[in-house]
Amino acid sequence: MIKREWDLRRNCAIAPRQLGFFYAILCATSFAVAIGFTLRGAWFVLLFAVLEMSAVAIAFLIYARHATDREHIAMLDDYLLVELIQAQEIRQFKLDLRSIRIAVQETNKGLIGIEALGTRVEVGQFLTEWKRREFVLELRQELQRSQKACA
Repeated sequence: MIKREWDLRRNCAIAPRQLGFFYAILCATSFAVAIGFTLRGAWFVLLFAVLEMSAVAIAFLIYARHATDREHIAMLDDYLLVELIQAQEIRQFKLDLRSIRIAVQETNKGLIGIEALGTRVEVGQFLTEWKRREFVLELRQELQRSQKACA
């Protein structure tokens, strides 16, 4: 049974579907200008437009691939389930609630280290520093409640 869960997501300003629509408009505009110059004899502008839109497409694909990255943390009856989802690759960690240790200052980039029985997972990459502190407080409170209930 899930007692508490957190879903830490990337702050995306634009969804992948909106990005595709924006890219189509960008291509139409760029190619319309390029075709206009090509008809006047400047064929290299069309070549540049193709290269430019190809580079933008690659950048947008990389962005869209990581737009749904997230960290899902669920506190169950006897363990903490941590799922790290990056570019549709899911890594799961089950950490024993009785032996969890949370380290904030020791980790790189200010990430939150959650450790239990030799397994260490770093979370919080999508949170601001203030939100990380808030999350650590919530997680510690829930862990204390859980440990009191088990005792």
